[in-house]
Amino acid sequence: MAQTFRGIINLDVRDSVPDWAPYAQRKAPEGSPNVVYIVLDDVGFGAMSCYGGPIETPNIDRLAANGLRYAQWHTTALCSPTRSALLTGRNHTTNGMACISEAAIGFPSGNGHIPSECATLAEILVDKGYSTSLTGKWHLCPEDEMNLAATKRNWPTGRGFERFYGFLGAETSQWYPDLIHDQHPVEAPATPEEGYHFSADITDKAIQYIDDVKAIAPERPVFLYYAPGCAHAPHQAPREWIDRYRGAFDQGYEVMREQILARQKELGLVPQNTELPPLNPIGTPETRSGPGGEPFPPLDFTRPWSELDEDERRLFARMAEAYAGFLSHCDDQIGRLLAYLDDIDQLDNTIFVVVSDNGASGEGAGRTARSTRTSSSTTSPTTWRRTSR
Repeated sequence: MAQTFRGIINLDVRDSVPDWAPYAQRKAPEGSPNVVYIVLDDVGFGAMSCYGGPIETPNIDRLAANGLRYAQWHTTALCSPTRSALLTGRNHTTNGMACISEAAIGFPSGNGHIPSECATLAEILVDKGYSTSLTGKWHLCPEDEMNLAATKRNWPTGRGFERFYGFLGAETSQWYPDLIHDQHPVEAPATPEEGYHFSADITDKAIQYIDDVKAIAPERPVFLYYAPGCAHAPHQAPREWIDRYRGAFDQGYEVMREQILARQKELGLVPQNTELPPLNPIGTPETRSGPGGEPFPPLDFTRPWSELDEDERRLFARMAEAYAGFLSHCDDQIGRLLAYLDDIDQLDNTIFVVVSDNGASGEGAGRTARSTRTSSSTTSPTTWRRTSR
């Protein structure tokens, strides 16, 4: 019970006085704002336009223009560890998340189970009268518990989220996702041929979950953890969004990162004397070797754009176009969420936190390994608070 029973209990109920206060629903303090976490995946420091990047993100830019933009925000450079720290405020090893949950080992710091004493923000807020929901990626569940026969203690509904719609692991198809609705698997509501995309689907559900609450109790605050698959691989977006960037990266990644750095200096995000690191800061197999004389690094290096043939340039430019189209499409879905909150007069009473769990996506292996990477593993969030006037 939240409070001590203060009624009167006598032998005859007619002489007794009930007290419903201990059994009442928790109620948040009057005027408590909504909270929306937008947790992007593998979006680097130099990707979004509000950070000097080449990818158009007008809705995220809108949040940045009305709030705080951080130039120092350090992650663990891995999905599960960063997300566990974000939700609990604890070090990732304290959370048992030294690595991604699929790589858990049987030691206290890396077992893949967030201990119950490390409460999530959802567990705290739901106990304070908030309605909580998660749409999108979880990735905080040990692999052996990602099935219907296992305990659900580490699923979102077991860690403070009253509603959940998304996937449990590291990644999923954006066209045919491995969907879980609360505690059971479901099929996507439509096919790609009918216009289905995961980012749009989880936005629909986010709006539905908020509307379910606000239609009945508009004063009840909500905590939404909105975690799209973007821009983790697979980079899948509607073709028209990818084609918007056709030719945008044909100059190559070396020119692109110079342009990004110049814009970041103009925005005041980095000091004016900031210099780009070498294209391969740890060397290439031609310049160094491993302790046993083996080539090092075996894959993780980038060939200069000038050394690529035309087919290779087109391939990696197209990969960058797919990544950019994916992020712009996701930004458009964020815009839908903002528009909905505006329509119900909740936009000015909502705290937004936009963050990425990693640096830029590492896809692009082979002879030009990770050639689309344009930033470090440090990512930056946008925090925006607007209060009702």
